[in-house]
Amino acid sequence: MENMNNDWLKQLAPPHAPPPAGWWPPAPGWWVLALLTLAIVAALIYWYRRAPSRLRRAALRELKQLESRRGDDLQLAGELQDLLRRYAVASYGREAVANLSGESWLAFIVAHGGKELAGEAGQSLLRAAYGSRLLNDRTPWLQGARGFLRGKR
Repeated sequence: MENMNNDWLKQLAPPHAPPPAGWWPPAPGWWVLALLTLAIVAALIYWYRRAPSRLRRAALRELKQLESRRGDDLQLAGELQDLLRRYAVASYGREAVANLSGESWLAFIVAHGGKELAGEAGQSLLRAAYGSRLLNDRTPWLQGARGFLRGKR
């Protein structure tokens, strides 16, 4: 019986494996993974580039609220100074802004779009922010703050 089994096995075709799968085109799962990866990368790029505009819009909304309040100029000056400082630290980094004060702070604001705060208007904003009574300089302060918040980056 064993002899018959051997003869039958010899009559079979020799074993052969199918050809190896090519690398192209990829399976549908790889296409899905590639599209998902591209979508995630595009979303991260969009989110990263949109962050400064979100910050700018929030600061401009806060400026509009300050503008609509009819209060004391000293209070407005302090709140404007605080808003400008917070926006500058968030936009340009603590290292670039934290050590600035007086003339260097005003020069930074003017260089980044707040041209209305050059000269006496900026000086009066700083003096009023720190408690000195001055004439009503509200308009150039608000224009300068708006210019800085919208200004060049």
